[in-house]
Amino acid sequence: MKKSLFRGLCFASFFAVLAPLHAQNLAPQTLRFADGKRLPLNAPRDVQISLAAQGFKRPRFLAIGPDGRVFVSDLHDKSDNKRGAIWILNGFNAKTGGFARKAVYLAGLRNPNSLAFYTEKSGKSWLYVAQTHALVRYEFQKGDLKPRGAAQVLARYPDYGLSYKYGGWHLTRTLAFDSAGRAHVSVGSSCNACLEKEPIRATISRVDADGKNPQIIATGLRNAVGLKFVGDALFATNMGADHLGIDAPNDTLLQIGENADFGWPSVYVKNGKNYRDPLFANEPKRRDPAKTPTPFAFFPAHSSPLGLEFFDAKSNFPALREGFLVALHGSGFPAQKRGYKIVFVPKNAPQKQRDFLTGFQIGKRVLGRPCDILKFQNGFLVTDDHRGAVYFVRAK
Repeated sequence: MKKSLFRGLCFASFFAVLAPLHAQNLAPQTLRFADGKRLPLNAPRDVQISLAAQGFKRPRFLAIGPDGRVFVSDLHDKSDNKRGAIWILNGFNAKTGGFARKAVYLAGLRNPNSLAFYTEKSGKSWLYVAQTHALVRYEFQKGDLKPRGAAQVLARYPDYGLSYKYGGWHLTRTLAFDSAGRAHVSVGSSCNACLEKEPIRATISRVDADGKNPQIIATGLRNAVGLKFVGDALFATNMGADHLGIDAPNDTLLQIGENADFGWPSVYVKNGKNYRDPLFANEPKRRDPAKTPTPFAFFPAHSSPLGLEFFDAKSNFPALREGFLVALHGSGFPAQKRGYKIVFVPKNAPQKQRDFLTGFQIGKRVLGRPCDILKFQNGFLVTDDHRGAVYFVRAK
């Protein structure tokens, strides 16, 4: 694998990793929901947060259509089900930071975690949806309120595994297009830590826009939920295993190179370095931690990083220029108090992270779980699949 294009010169020291993220001057802002509940968030003083849309089940990932409308995937709940949907958000009010209307574009989907649009050179557009069992696409035209015809199946994926009780079988699939028009799809592992029998598990693969030329481009990824291209460089968030204690392994942000093997299940990351998992000391493949790519950035164990967005030098947010915002969805065990925030990761100093948006957890009480981040208008949108809401964040 090529060395990371953006990797910093070095990682933080052991003690810096264990310390809280760089202290920030965050101020409280309270969002009020239609059901009377409130969400007390903390953000930089020069940032304003508004409740853009609410009333979803589990809103996950966002995409902007060729007509400028915002589309949101909705998983419905944590079970494996066929009640997922794609919503359209319309009528954005720049003054209030909210959408006037939301409507279901697609329903009856099997866990539609991620979606993306692609327009061919001919001008024909498609909506792609990554479901548990398949990558599908629908013909799309500007202003459509429902799909034009049946779904075209482009790729199929394993659709079974152990339940959440045993580490989760990772039923979500995430989708991102590169500049060449190829769809990249992440498929998580079937377990917490095991030797997979199906090559597509724990990988990122890609196919042409029409589903041809499938190939696996990265392996050893337990659950790479967030995908983002920055130019031609692909970045992915990835979750480590659950059996190595409260402080290991780190969850990670990775730069994905061609044919890279990131080591799962036999290699894990702690304090930014690779180690062999003792459960797999006798693994036949014998992955070498020293030859396994190190992460671009890393987070406290069990933070569960999901969506990410990159802000370039022209961003409306000077403090976010040349860096990533990453949604730390939070541990499945709230008592661990890991994640439940959005953090900023500077491109040139990835471990000099700082909190950007907090308040999704107070004590052991979970109030929200940030999922995806997407630039929109003069700010960005954030999904919260715990509160069933979408927020809009902008500079004051």
